[in-house]
Amino acid sequence: MPDSSTPYSVVWFKRDLRIEDHEALARAVENGPVLCLYVIEPSIWQAPDASTQHYHFLLECLRDLHRALRVKGGQLHVECGEVVEVLARLHAAQPFTAIYSHEETGNDLTYARDRQVKAWCQRQGVGWHEYRQFGVVRRLKHRDLWKDAWEAHMAAPQHHWVQASFVSVPWTPTKAPSAAALGLGMPEMPARQRGGRVIGMQVWEDFLHGRSQSYRGGISSPLSAPTACSRISPYLTYGCLSIREVVQSTRQKIDALGLGKNRQQAGLAAFQSRLYWHCHFIQKLESQPDIEFQNLHRGYDGLREAEWDQAKFDALVAGRTGWPMVDACVAMLNHTGWLNFRMRAMLVSVAAYPLWLHWREVGHWLARLFLDYEPGIHWSQLQMQSGTTGINATRVYNPIKQAQDHDPQGKFVRQWLPYMRKVPDTWLFEPWNIPDDLKAKLGIAADEIPTPLVDLEQATREGKAKLYAVRTRPDVRAGKTAIVEKHASRSVPREGSRSRSTSRSKSKEAQSASQQLTLEL
Repeated sequence: MPDSSTPYSVVWFKRDLRIEDHEALARAVENGPVLCLYVIEPSIWQAPDASTQHYHFLLECLRDLHRALRVKGGQLHVECGEVVEVLARLHAAQPFTAIYSHEETGNDLTYARDRQVKAWCQRQGVGWHEYRQFGVVRRLKHRDLWKDAWEAHMAAPQHHWVQASFVSVPWTPTKAPSAAALGLGMPEMPARQRGGRVIGMQVWEDFLHGRSQSYRGGISSPLSAPTACSRISPYLTYGCLSIREVVQSTRQKIDALGLGKNRQQAGLAAFQSRLYWHCHFIQKLESQPDIEFQNLHRGYDGLREAEWDQAKFDALVAGRTGWPMVDACVAMLNHTGWLNFRMRAMLVSVAAYPLWLHWREVGHWLARLFLDYEPGIHWSQLQMQSGTTGINATRVYNPIKQAQDHDPQGKFVRQWLPYMRKVPDTWLFEPWNIPDDLKAKLGIAADEIPTPLVDLEQATREGKAKLYAVRTRPDVRAGKTAIVEKHASRSVPREGSRSRSTSRSKSKEAQSASQQLTLEL
């Protein structure tokens, strides 16, 4: 191991918690000794989109990463504090010449943090080398250029390294604080997925070689989705897996299955298209960071803000909206930290239309509940399902119809809502209408089954009318063109396709923008 006078570089791990296909680490190793660093930042964990389950998952990922580095002769230095302060203290103890890291498209706090790090590096004369992790292009000049850049990134060779020279600095890192010490009050999810690359690879291999055959046709129902979906989304979010290795292994598996049509090949082809959409949505936040706070189309400002109803929001959070499919989804999220995409879309739709809640506070609540919370995908989807992008078709999910389509026998709602186990099939979709005398016979307390907060049909109709009143205004219609130009996909990727032609037609761009829904990993 080099002595304390040896020049070295810092590999700053963020949401890239692996050593495989890690370009920042591979480049740093090529240039001499390295120190591997992760910083637990109190300001980030005190944000309204952070939760206990996120932190515990992170710690599991860090332990796994530390073990992987130990096998290579190194270690992961974990420090708690604000990044600039940690870097300054480390630099004072033993000066380093450069920082290597992946680019991060996170929330506004991490964006501000990165600007502070850049300024510190410039003051200290420390080089900061950043590399792409997802198919996201920093300072993208035009959306027409994005598709080819995504393909080039996914087709490029993975970054591997065999051996490295690691340094150890004479300082004593602080102990990782508890979730409570960081102010994370939300309870742990009892059945959430566990973190780390080892488990992530097991989940991925299980899907790639087996469960993918149920992907097509299995991802919409909350009954089949837990096994039909890949379930690798949290491992992509925290970088335990690189999206490039997932894309490449998916393509290799499709090729190995041959030209014949079969369910597994079809499932993997459909899954591959979702990997494209994954980066497509993150690119929106990269190109326009304020969509975390502001309507993508500013013509929709004021649509819901002044009509916030705290009682309705509290009932939604408590899983007491009265619509069993909605309340069962909330119960599942509170227990597992996961829900399939269609049910997520339904939750946002119910919040946005019949309950008429603004997406911002709903988004913070759901961010804390989703173990796989990815800011770029999350805020884009919240706005898309709420109708404030100005370019997407209005999608309103009726929770009663969703129950009829995806849980016709009531297995899902009875699994997560104990009171529904007492409800006969006749009243499965509208249990609030059960007569009082029948409730007494069934042993159902008078207030056990919640009554819907609003009349679903009427409230939804009124919500859509308010949205359309804004959408049809000339100034709002005129503002749509610039958003399509900046954010819309230039073509809907064909499932399994490696080459997607660019369309210059504005009508086709608008059509593809309206079809950007099926994001499910």
